[in-house]
Amino acid sequence: MLKNFIKISWRRIKADKTFSFINILGLSIGLTITILLFLFVLQERSFNTMYAQKDRIYRVIFNTSQERDNEVWATVPAALKPAAANEIPEIQKSARLWDHDFGKTASIEANNQQFTEQKLYYADAEFLDIFQPEFIYGNSKSALVRPNTIVISKSTAEKYFGNTNPLGQTIGIDNKKKMEITGVYMDFPENSSLDGNMIASFNSVGFYNDPTWGNASFETYFLLNDQANRTEVTKKMQQLVDANVEKEHQWYTLSLQPLEKMHLYSANIKSAFSSKTGSIEEVRNFSLLAILILLIACINYMNLATARSQKSTKDVGINKTLGASSKILILRFFTETSFVTLLSIFLALIFTVLAIPFFESIVGVDLSTKFLWSPEFVIALIAIWLITTLIAGSFPAFHLSKFSPMEVIRSGTNKNSFTAVLRKGLVVVQFSASVILIISAIVIYNQLEFMRNKNLGYNPDNTVAISIAAVNSENEKQTLLDEFESLPEVSSTTMAQGFPGISVSGRALYRNMNSDEAMSLQTNRTTGGIVETLQLELLAGKDLPATKQEGDSIVDVVLNKKAVEFLGIEPQEAIGKNLIAQLGPNAYVIGVVDDFNFSSLRSPIGGYAFNNGFEPLQYMLVRFESDELPVTLDKFQSKFTEVIPSSAFDYTFLDKNVEQMYARDRRTATVAIIFAGLAIFVACLGLFGLAAFMAEQRTKEIGIRKILGASVTGIIGLLSKDFVKLVFIALIIAFPLAYWLAYKWLQEFVYRIEINWQIFLYAGLVALLIAITTVSFQALKAAISNPVNSLKND
Repeated sequence: MLKNFIKISWRRIKADKTFSFINILGLSIGLTITILLFLFVLQERSFNTMYAQKDRIYRVIFNTSQERDNEVWATVPAALKPAAANEIPEIQKSARLWDHDFGKTASIEANNQQFTEQKLYYADAEFLDIFQPEFIYGNSKSALVRPNTIVISKSTAEKYFGNTNPLGQTIGIDNKKKMEITGVYMDFPENSSLDGNMIASFNSVGFYNDPTWGNASFETYFLLNDQANRTEVTKKMQQLVDANVEKEHQWYTLSLQPLEKMHLYSANIKSAFSSKTGSIEEVRNFSLLAILILLIACINYMNLATARSQKSTKDVGINKTLGASSKILILRFFTETSFVTLLSIFLALIFTVLAIPFFESIVGVDLSTKFLWSPEFVIALIAIWLITTLIAGSFPAFHLSKFSPMEVIRSGTNKNSFTAVLRKGLVVVQFSASVILIISAIVIYNQLEFMRNKNLGYNPDNTVAISIAAVNSENEKQTLLDEFESLPEVSSTTMAQGFPGISVSGRALYRNMNSDEAMSLQTNRTTGGIVETLQLELLAGKDLPATKQEGDSIVDVVLNKKAVEFLGIEPQEAIGKNLIAQLGPNAYVIGVVDDFNFSSLRSPIGGYAFNNGFEPLQYMLVRFESDELPVTLDKFQSKFTEVIPSSAFDYTFLDKNVEQMYARDRRTATVAIIFAGLAIFVACLGLFGLAAFMAEQRTKEIGIRKILGASVTGIIGLLSKDFVKLVFIALIIAFPLAYWLAYKWLQEFVYRIEINWQIFLYAGLVALLIAITTVSFQALKAAISNPVNSLKND
């Protein structure tokens, strides 16, 4: 029987090629999008699952107090690890991880060549016991036990030493340290939050012998034993803080984050070292998008199936007359639907394989095709097949099979029948979903354009940050500065600890000496010229001095307006004020600049202070004017190499750094725009099929109207008005839902656009225009046909 049903299904596909093509293509596109998004979700959810002890690994999280804006950091004080290892018995292993020089690019000398390295970390020896990376050379148990030892990834070893075994070789870091290579490990997988290319022993840095509770710059991992209770360990960590940190300095608490949540639940956690941070919101949004588009495709199938059902009435009636039961007919309709769905899935798999490279370029994630053969994917595919079959085939199966033979045979073209009403309802649902997608895409695009064009309070264009971390001599730095300033393209320069968009030093600003009330203050050591180079607006006072005498203990400070407002004074009143901001007793304000966005627009502007204190200067900021960027960069590199031949030339454009902060939002916008377009296309396929069906059903009526003098325009209007009404109803339903979704998304941004009525107008016009164009094509075809043929065929 099943074989016969499949034969009947195949014959029906061949007999009605237009409907079958529309059905299969629409479902295939919907399934392709669903599969691609499902692969993305699988990839995101697979992060950190490769570690054997993953269920017992936790990262310590640093939660600041309300006075510090309730910020959450991924880094904690260095003193926590040894104290916790000694005092908390549930901790089996523990390790700190420190990003080289607080996140700066390292200058590497290896095999008599110069390189730059952005992923150099320092870790306790237990780090390798906790994560157990696969070693190619060396012994992971002892590789990081001795000071001045380092392990490197396989790709890094090949980059520096070719195919030779590098064990025992020495590499130089920033012209300051020599490290012996004691191990080579396989590169961390793409779906690992760990991304270190080089890991040096933590006892090579001063923080190992002198850990403090005041500098929260170290990611710390615990491997708990099997019986450990996370809540109890958290309490014991807090007891350690109480025992070691004075109450007035306890502006934070500690908690534990499971490794399995580290990737998707860290979007709002600051100071994390990993560059591969996902977003559970993005996963949820993409999952919802996949469901929405698959629903649109399923509605297409149901719409066309119910339309075709009127052509199948005689067939169903005859089957019932010959004794076919309702169960047999239900099985037959579900078999037909499952057959079409299966064909669509095979077609969708082909589309998916072809579309993966393009999709990867949009979302910026390397999708592993191994998921296509994984048990999870196969199970999910079967589930999608069954669910799609159930959704798309339920109405045709249950609706047609319940009628008596006479009812089925007599059911004709009554446009007020339940079938017709349901079909209209499905069109409304389909277009409502499409309009929501259109509005969402417009809102996301407008918000990104707003962020791209917003005045940040400084000018990141035509400014390059060149790493000078490996330059040890102050004379060399000054010589390099002079050489750059001699270039005609350069308009201003300065040296700085960091620049807007990257982490600098976190301190606390107090109102006065006796006050406990404080605000978080980002401090950035610079030399003179920072105001001109970043094109900040000076509200009062002056820029930092160009030079500072050796041994001078006075720290000059340029505050931003936000910090001055916290002090409760006007910018002019702040000049000369002694600042209580953990910059030493002799910190004085000499200038105030207007507020500028030194971090993402998702966050409010906080306190910021440029100063000429004592942190190392890591970058040379160079503002330039040039129409030939490659030539200018060559000049910069030539000057750099001439002055500092022992260091690699490493640079970052400030505007590119700003763009990078919104990379995830851009990819969400791109996905939303492309998939909204595809959703509209799928919806139009259904509308096209329905219009063709309606025109076919009204062939005789159209013929008579034409003989009686009806114009082509009148007939087009006759066939189109019903669909236009449905689109208007869809707009009424979609607008409030789309507004609510857009409003909720925009709340993530401190600086955001207003949702204005033009967005809804444009979306409505687009939906209406597409619907009218799609329907009019079929209406015009019917209107210009010869009425004699229509009546003759009846």
